[in-house]
Amino acid sequence: MSDQLKVKEILGEIADKHRAEFEELYYLLEHLNPQSAEILFFYAHKIQIRSYGREVYLRGLIEFSNVCNRNCSYCGIRRSNKEVERYRLTEEEILACCDEGYQLGYRTFVLQSGEDSYYDDSRLVSLIHGIKESYPEVAVTLSIGERSYESYKHLFQAGADRYLLRHETASETLYQQLHPGMSFQKRRQCLQYLKEIGYQIGAGFMVGLPGQENEDLVKDLIYLQELQPQMVGIGPFLPHPKTPLGGFLSGTVEKTLVLIALTRLLLPESLIPATTALGTLDPRGREKALRAGANVVMPNLSPTEIRGKYELYPNKICTGDEAAECRLCIEHRIEDSGFQVNMGRGDHLEWRR
Repeated sequence: MSDQLKVKEILGEIADKHRAEFEELYYLLEHLNPQSAEILFFYAHKIQIRSYGREVYLRGLIEFSNVCNRNCSYCGIRRSNKEVERYRLTEEEILACCDEGYQLGYRTFVLQSGEDSYYDDSRLVSLIHGIKESYPEVAVTLSIGERSYESYKHLFQAGADRYLLRHETASETLYQQLHPGMSFQKRRQCLQYLKEIGYQIGAGFMVGLPGQENEDLVKDLIYLQELQPQMVGIGPFLPHPKTPLGGFLSGTVEKTLVLIALTRLLLPESLIPATTALGTLDPRGREKALRAGANVVMPNLSPTEIRGKYELYPNKICTGDEAAECRLCIEHRIEDSGFQVNMGRGDHLEWRR
């Protein structure tokens, strides 16, 4: 049997069973060519339509602090980057972003920051209560890094619905190289805590990291298969010049799309963002992701004057757009790609059932 015939056979089996062994996924990544990648995208699109129809869910993103006590070697807001102009939004400023977003139709708010100890449990509980009291029907998603089990539980009891915590890489060696002072096992433990408590959880990884091999990417897919998160964020590595990895090449759109599509095959009901990083690397990157199995977009609701300061990587798109402009622009892009915008909470199908 030729390589490409075997690739097609493996793709058909995964699309049917939504399970794969390490060896099968490794073979795919080693032997996919542009023609067989199109077959992969066809299966991913078909499964996406079967699970969620043509709906793409919009989440309003609020980047409320770029202060971070971590020193991840790829991140522009890492602790050691002294050129970052740091900021923190007050509770009133965050609620004002939510109010604007609610008026624009958003029913999920994603609150994201660096790992900033200023926002202790009492501040975050007060903030979550404020959002839920004003808009009881909205979903609140947190993306604020590693915390204790007790902290996660307090925030869940306050009304937080979802938590995004990318595992970043399922290769322990690669993880420790990229995250000085952090623990590979603790990262996984945090995701288990979140799952046990009852959050809809989001994991995810970067594609094209320096030193990353296909074997590492297969580990990511196998880990997702085991964890079964409700959300999966996959984006290309983009080097920031003020980090230790600033001199390396970016990940590619093409490889990222392959990993998105394989994730759709393995986790058919997952919610997968078409990331801003893809749109930064390719003007049509987010649209390509939607056609490869992604079904979430997160326009920015942060005040325009601080958006450029939340620079995880350079040249991020949409930093100058007002919230209403972001909403209108992305809606047109989604519809032009053959999908329709859904402004509702967009819960995972398991939660709806």
